[in-house]
This record gives sequence, structure tokens and C-alpha cells, in this order.
Amino acid sequence: MPGRFFDTNILLYLLSDDHTKADIAEGLLRGGGTVSVQVLNEIATVTQRKFRMSWAQTDEFLLMIREFVTVEPLTYETHDLGIALARKHALSVYDAMIVAAGLLAGCDILLSEDMQDGFRVADRITIRNPFAAQI
Repeated sequence: MPGRFFDTNILLYLLSDDHTKADIAEGLLRGGGTVSVQVLNEIATVTQRKFRMSWAQTDEFLLMIREFVTVEPLTYETHDLGIALARKHALSVYDAMIVAAGLLAGCDILLSEDMQDGFRVADRITIRNPFAAQI
């Protein structure tokens, strides 16, 4: 079933003082989607380092996100596909792992502010910046 895959940066806007982007991110999250274990790990890192949240606050934030999404595991298959995508499309390894997880989850839209809006990968998943265009 096609669906939306969230890059880390979109979900971190839930903690932002930019209320417009926070509201968009919240609306998208409430509509459900998929994340990877990598996304959850990156969120934990940023909430600890940048936002200086306690572990209890970080745990609560991650649990809230997981109420709305399916979590795609990080596997050797994800790694192998990610490396191939990084090589083929000149993506950073971390971005390629996000794309790979989205592809393996069967998603057709990857929501990201950092990657090129409209870029289509493997003729199956399109990167969309939800802050630049209507999804």
C-alpha cells in the first residue's frame, strides 16, 4: 500500500518555534505514515544534543510519534539498497538509507525538507517538501 515516509527533519518541526511548520508537521503525522529506526535514532540524538531534553521527555516524544507511524526496521537489505542508491544518485549515505527504507516499506512519497523536492527515485518514490508544496 503506497504511503508517506517521514524524514527526521519533518518530525523535528513538532518541537519548533516555527508554528506554521509545526502545524503542518503535526497534521501530516496525524495522517499516519512510516519512519525507519534510523529516523527514531536521529530524533533521539537531536532531542538530547540540540534541544537538551531529558530522557523522559525524549522517550515521551518518541512514543507519541510511534503512535501514528509504522516503523521500518534497519536491515542488511536496507543497508545494501541504501549504498546502491547513494552510489547511483550521489546521495549522502544517511539520506540514501532514508530513501531505501521508504522504498522497502512500499511508500510512494518521502517527506523531507533537506532533499530535492520532486526528485523521483527508482521510479517508485518521490521526495516532497511539505513546506514548499501541497501534498
